[in-house]
Amino acid sequence: MRPLWVVGDVHGAYDKLRATLLRAGLIDFDGSWTAGDTHLVFLGDYVDRGPHGLEVIRLVRSLEVQAKEVGGQVTALLGNHEVMFLAALVFRHQDPLDRLGYRQYWLENGGQLRDADLLEPSDLAWLSSRPVMAASHGCLLIHADSMMYVRLGSTLEEVNAEVARLLSAPDADEWGLFLNWFTERLAFALAQGEAKARRTLQTFGGQRIVHGHTPVYVLLDETLHGPTLGAGAPVPYANRLCVAMDSGMAYREDAGFIARLNQHGIAEVVAFPGGALY
Repeated sequence: MRPLWVVGDVHGAYDKLRATLLRAGLIDFDGSWTAGDTHLVFLGDYVDRGPHGLEVIRLVRSLEVQAKEVGGQVTALLGNHEVMFLAALVFRHQDPLDRLGYRQYWLENGGQLRDADLLEPSDLAWLSSRPVMAASHGCLLIHADSMMYVRLGSTLEEVNAEVARLLSAPDADEWGLFLNWFTERLAFALAQGEAKARRTLQTFGGQRIVHGHTPVYVLLDETLHGPTLGAGAPVPYANRLCVAMDSGMAYREDAGFIARLNQHGIAEVVAFPGGALY
């Protein structure tokens, strides 16, 4: 079975992303794909917070093409910050005074004007076509630790098709509801979290949920066993039905990791900078 590597929220931390992918042997110093038939999954939130969201998008797009040429695969999921970004762009024409508040909402949540100014039509089309769910190696791969997905459909294909429909039809009310659902977090860590995780897996299949959205240090601080230090690591929880993968690389100077997963769970973690490999 080919390797599966997973990257959580990047949020414009382009240099950290490149350094970590390089350290894992997935790219070379030029940013070119070196991982053969590996499946590399990004869990969304490429933009906002950090300064180089556009560079992150361009790197992921480039790796997507390069991997396919040698039998590998890059899957880039949609995150809630992509939807915020898209809303700010899509509704600016029909709502130039921002009475709907989408532009202000994006800016208040770390939106970077540089990303909007330099975005090209092909980047916009790529962002708008991202799936919200994927499956590989027994993992159900999603961005948010939210029950949003079961509200959108009963199969991966249904959910991805519904989100594609929504993004192709800029209805302000639908987008607002979608964004509200997408900002929910900690569904699998708080009351009846394990039951909610089981329901999600029973609906869509898979042995475990792998998600970003909630930084691991937030999950540890608020619901589990205490603070995390340094680069951090993926957090299995909900009786190991879930793995939290948001390293918070744009929030803390020493934070950042990616992980190789298999059908048994976490096989390897590569941390930034200079953290342990295990």
